[in-house]
Amino acid sequence: MQLSLSKYLKKTTEAAPLAVFRLFFGFMMFASIVRFWLNGWIEKLYIAPKFFFSYYGFEWVKPLGDFTYVLFILCGIAALMVAVGYKYRLAIILFFLSFTYIELMDKTTYLNHYYFISILSFLMIFLPANAYFSIDAWRNPARAFQKVPQWCIDAIKLLLGIVYFYAGLAKINSDWLFKAMPLKIWLPSKYDLPLLGDLMQLEWVHYAFSWSGMLYDLFIPFLLLWKRTRFVAFLMVIVFHVLTRVLFPIGMFPFIMIVSALIFFSPQVHHRILDFISKWFSISKQRFDNLKTYQFSGIKKDISIVVLSVFFIIQLLFPWRYLLYPGELFWTEEGFRFSWRVMLMEKAGYAQFKVVNAETGNRFYVDNSDFLTPFQEKQMSFQPDFILQYAHFLADHFEKDGHENIEIYVENYVALNGRKSTPYIDPEVNLLNFADSFKHKTFILPFEDEIKGL
Repeated sequence: MQLSLSKYLKKTTEAAPLAVFRLFFGFMMFASIVRFWLNGWIEKLYIAPKFFFSYYGFEWVKPLGDFTYVLFILCGIAALMVAVGYKYRLAIILFFLSFTYIELMDKTTYLNHYYFISILSFLMIFLPANAYFSIDAWRNPARAFQKVPQWCIDAIKLLLGIVYFYAGLAKINSDWLFKAMPLKIWLPSKYDLPLLGDLMQLEWVHYAFSWSGMLYDLFIPFLLLWKRTRFVAFLMVIVFHVLTRVLFPIGMFPFIMIVSALIFFSPQVHHRILDFISKWFSISKQRFDNLKTYQFSGIKKDISIVVLSVFFIIQLLFPWRYLLYPGELFWTEEGFRFSWRVMLMEKAGYAQFKVVNAETGNRFYVDNSDFLTPFQEKQMSFQPDFILQYAHFLADHFEKDGHENIEIYVENYVALNGRKSTPYIDPEVNLLNFADSFKHKTFILPFEDEIKGL
């Protein structure tokens, strides 16, 4: 076993796939930053709100006021530098830190897609993605290498495989497969789509999308790995992600996944892509074809292998942490985030907060719109950690206004995947008696139904 691992770590391959991946990744990220800016989302999401929902343990990560624009500029510049391979190591570290900081500023905007970009950029810190067809390699021939260790390519394949496969496992549940939920709620709203609008109203289409989505996620990594099915699998990737982009507003992510899937193709395919880019921009690609092989230095190799081994162990185990919590995952959402559970549920909630003076019994109700944007209020109303965090914010706010002996209660109702709205948080519980933590939140009322599956 040890001998086989040692042999594998010495195996090399062409660096062209890593170069193509770097190029597409960097330019896609730059386009995403520009799109975010032009749509006015920086102001809307990170400057205009009066309050931000922090991730537990990252309460110190806050928007920077008008300097938030500077943060986005740095992130965009870093993405461009990554794309062209200029001062790559500095650029990818800067991109990882800035993008992750942006992601952590407010969990209201949480998406699995953002998490994917963060961990992918972290992975790329340890890969010599600038070894070939980069400004770094152009300026310094000593840094130019035509070949890299095989595991550098395989690491990206493995991460993509985990994302897809775990997303498929998450879809093996009774709501998704046997009730076609939440697609049965979402798809009929697409009635105005050309050609597809009428189909979106048909129940059998809802079930077809549910089952095919599950099967696609489970098997697409293996179909991409197998040479005989790779081309057909890539066509499936294109169709699947273009369709999801048409049906759902998920930004650049579908296109990122499409270009990422190219990593599974042979180096010859990537050389043809680079040949095309070379001709288009009048770049001498032959300058990089030096037959040299990138070698990690002893300590650098050891650190990279150890870090990435721990990284992938975490990626394999972390999505299963929900098993440590009692209750239905879709209801409590404890262990739901960062587990590749993509678009699996439709939740809607109502939350009315009551501020009580414990000594006098005097009370009043909070108008959430005084403190939260409509989007924040919507997300807060059905997520228990949001509700708890908001309750503590209200207590701090009203204490500063001179109120004393404050207790916070909430009347909260939530509807999950088409079910009737039912009480969610115990209305008799003073939320200030609880601090946010990784522990099970006992103030969540039991789920009165059952969702079978993973």
